[in-house]
Amino acid sequence: MAENALEGPEHADAPGGPDDPGPTARRIIVGAQLKRLREEAAVTRSAAGYHIRGSESKISRMESGKVGFKHRDVDDLLTLYGEGATERRARLLELAQQANEPGWWQRPGEAVPDWFSEYVGLESAAVRIQTYELLFVPGLLQTPEYALSIMTRGRPDTAGATERERVEVRMKRQRVLDRPGAPRLWAVVEEGVLHRPIGGPAVLGAQLDHLAEMARRPNVTLQVLPSELSGYGSETAFTMLRFAEPDVPDITYIEGLTGALYLDRRGEVEEYSRQMDELTIDALSPEESRSLLAKLRADIA
Repeated sequence: MAENALEGPEHADAPGGPDDPGPTARRIIVGAQLKRLREEAAVTRSAAGYHIRGSESKISRMESGKVGFKHRDVDDLLTLYGEGATERRARLLELAQQANEPGWWQRPGEAVPDWFSEYVGLESAAVRIQTYELLFVPGLLQTPEYALSIMTRGRPDTAGATERERVEVRMKRQRVLDRPGAPRLWAVVEEGVLHRPIGGPAVLGAQLDHLAEMARRPNVTLQVLPSELSGYGSETAFTMLRFAEPDVPDITYIEGLTGALYLDRRGEVEEYSRQMDELTIDALSPEESRSLLAKLRADIA
């Protein structure tokens, strides 16, 4: 979601496909608009909460996009803020309804676990994505064959419907980097990731080619942490998300085998931010990283 997407709800795409920013982004858009209208009307959060039989905390959560919306609450708030029968009112009510609908990735089955579903929505709403990986190429930069090799533990010929659907979701997630106002992706990967023969030489070679191509994009920065510094960085892979709306805190995402942590407390996020800063300093520059990719690719060839 680009920053100007918060300037008006008309910038949100129609729901239903992988280019749709999804319910999380829509909640942020609606929340930002409600906050702007409340401030323009000089209404306090406490007064707004009382008006909808809620609390100041509820208004804060609505404005930060952390919760879904009841049609009656949004309708009552718009009336309180003096927003009459305008096109903007109708569009906000429509967006609020769409924000409660499942995202394109939230389909029945095992392909996208509930604990990961929220991350996909947050990722689609971010304006900056910073990620550090120790074992694999970051998901937003993987080729389908590389991803399938990971999903099947190196046995792609055994892939079933669930594994193939997970690869499909991962490829659709990557479209966030193609849309207008795409987020900035800054990835730091351990050098060992580029040597690990996931899928065999052909798959790894194609993956290195894809990394080199993506690293030339203006909204993608790739840095490689040299092997001699491996082990001195973070003890685990993590991803940091930043959003355009100032009321929505940065989030650090840490994934496990059966669940994930979503850290948004300022102290926790700042600690990971410092860690990311140190990693970018220790890593090869983007230019040096591209040269290393070329060398490794030539070695495989």
